[in-house]
Amino acid sequence: MVNYQLWSNIKALKELRKRGKKVGWLRYKTGNSFKTLNFNQSGFKIDFERKKLILSKVGEIPIRIHRCIEGKVKGVIIKRTKSGKWFAIVQAEVGAKPLAPTGKVVGIDVGVRYFLADTDGRQVENPCFYEKTLKRIKRLQRDLSRKQKGSKNWEKCRIKLAKAYEKLVNQRNDFLHKLSRFYVDNYDVIAVEDLRIQNMVRAGKTLAQRILDASWGKFIQLLSYKAERAGRRVVRVSPKGTSEGLSFDDPLRDYISACRILSRGLGRPCQPVERGPLLLVTAKAVIEGQVSSVKQEAPSEDGVVHLL
Repeated sequence: MVNYQLWSNIKALKELRKRGKKVGWLRYKTGNSFKTLNFNQSGFKIDFERKKLILSKVGEIPIRIHRCIEGKVKGVIIKRTKSGKWFAIVQAEVGAKPLAPTGKVVGIDVGVRYFLADTDGRQVENPCFYEKTLKRIKRLQRDLSRKQKGSKNWEKCRIKLAKAYEKLVNQRNDFLHKLSRFYVDNYDVIAVEDLRIQNMVRAGKTLAQRILDASWGKFIQLLSYKAERAGRRVVRVSPKGTSEGLSFDDPLRDYISACRILSRGLGRPCQPVERGPLLLVTAKAVIEGQVSSVKQEAPSEDGVVHLL
């Protein structure tokens, strides 16, 4: 598989050069920089009783299995993270698991101030994980720059920085997985905008970091593959005109946009939207799985119902 990956990469570079793209050359990877090893179809065995992973030319490795593996195992990818942790990613062939129809549809409008607003009147708080971690990351990067590269202290500091980034990624992925699971479990049709996120990042320099931190693209990707397996449908619509005529100061701006997205996804004409208080769902409620079972407070001055 290593040989296959090498020649596949060389072939891909040749194709890019034929198309007139400027590309470099493959670099030699040392032992420390080689981070993945792919066992495809053979060369591995998982002993669930003894909790051992047996790899060809390596031997038996003790493992911790965090959940049952469904379907037929087709391959194993061994991965080492920058912090020095090792993971075995099991690839398995599984069939679809259709969920019972709910008879409900929803439109979703993603944003920067709020992560999303939907047509059922929810506004999900933007967790801003990167902004909350930025101070610690800057301090660790400053500490790392003051150490002699390659020394033991430099390596310790590098691992601390890697763990900070890993925690950031894990927090974001946990939030996105649980939120996408909620919508797939509760709605038959989910309408979203077909956004060109890279173009938005290049155009909006002041909001570029917040757009990337929100990870809208990954959220929609998670929605799509989970919906396909569950027998649900994700409809992508053109974002053109969904916020037309709406003021940035309007507290219902995102909600009205979500209603327009749903109408466009279902192929129906847009209807006037009834104005009323929205439910503000905190990131903590999403992570704890309490998106649909939240307690309401009285409406605040801005007309939004905040959740406990």
